[in-house]
Amino acid sequence: MSSTQKTYRVAILGATGLVGRTMLDILEERRFPVSDIVPLASARSAGREISFKGRTYIMQEPSKEVFADVDIALFSAGSGASREWASVAASQGAVVIDNSSAFRMDPDVPLVVPEVNPGAIFREDGRPAMIIANPNCSTIQMVVVLKPLHERYHIRRVIVSTYQSVTGKGKAGRDALESELAGEKQESFTHVHQIAYNAVPHIDVFQENGYTKEEMKMVNETRKIMGDDAISVSPTTVRIPVYGGHGEALNIEFDDDFDIDEVRRLLASSPGIAVQDDPSQDLYPMPLTAYEKDEVFVGRLRRDYWHPKTLNMWIVADNLRKGAATNAVQIAEQLVGRL
Repeated sequence: MSSTQKTYRVAILGATGLVGRTMLDILEERRFPVSDIVPLASARSAGREISFKGRTYIMQEPSKEVFADVDIALFSAGSGASREWASVAASQGAVVIDNSSAFRMDPDVPLVVPEVNPGAIFREDGRPAMIIANPNCSTIQMVVVLKPLHERYHIRRVIVSTYQSVTGKGKAGRDALESELAGEKQESFTHVHQIAYNAVPHIDVFQENGYTKEEMKMVNETRKIMGDDAISVSPTTVRIPVYGGHGEALNIEFDDDFDIDEVRRLLASSPGIAVQDDPSQDLYPMPLTAYEKDEVFVGRLRRDYWHPKTLNMWIVADNLRKGAATNAVQIAEQLVGRL
């Protein structure tokens, strides 16, 4: 980092959680120009110490005063905390990048994946929005792949089935799986059914239309991020007993025909995507492939056997990183030099 480069005071609300701690790791890994970290958490965690780049910081409870002089606030403490503190932080001059679902569908709040719609971060006058929403993890990895395909072939419909890690439920999800694998009865309500040795097609609450809230997030967030309400998304979301990495099977119907080799080249040259597609060598993405990495991994590319202009693929991304923390930090990187 240049000695003349501007640095930023960054607050992290939810710094003790899996995503919050991953945010700290990624800020350091990507050498984000941080002058100071302000770690925030609930009263239960206040006073605890965390380290960042060799320095020790003390956890604080959020307050109006604590957001004074904060440039960027990364929120990952749930919708309730976001609704309570995002406007407070913004009123103090901090740009809030919120990882919860609190503001995602607010028409006045941009919902951003930097590889897809980075321009949405900024208003017409060039200033950033004061609250920016980070999309749902399963939506993020899907739209990274859909963006270049939509620009080239124009997407009509997407059928998606997800295979989502227990860490999508945070530390509680991970702990529940570990306790079940150890033969212990889980104490906290993290899954409706046992998750060890199982697959549960139930993520978040069911809606009146028969879809879960997680599934409707994928429908609505995809349209908002892609800027196209004509895209049909038909999702089924499933929790599986793995620790890191969400998988998704996509069936994508286009208006225009495509060539598989061209699709492979297009994806390989698009930002944030790594193509692993050689079944003859047993090469395809898996959760272990994506673990602790920031790319969206793509493989099993093949034409739909029955439907023309339709493509099948399999994608995997680390849900704690690209599905949450990395995407938030990438949004913050877009702000560098503009604050």
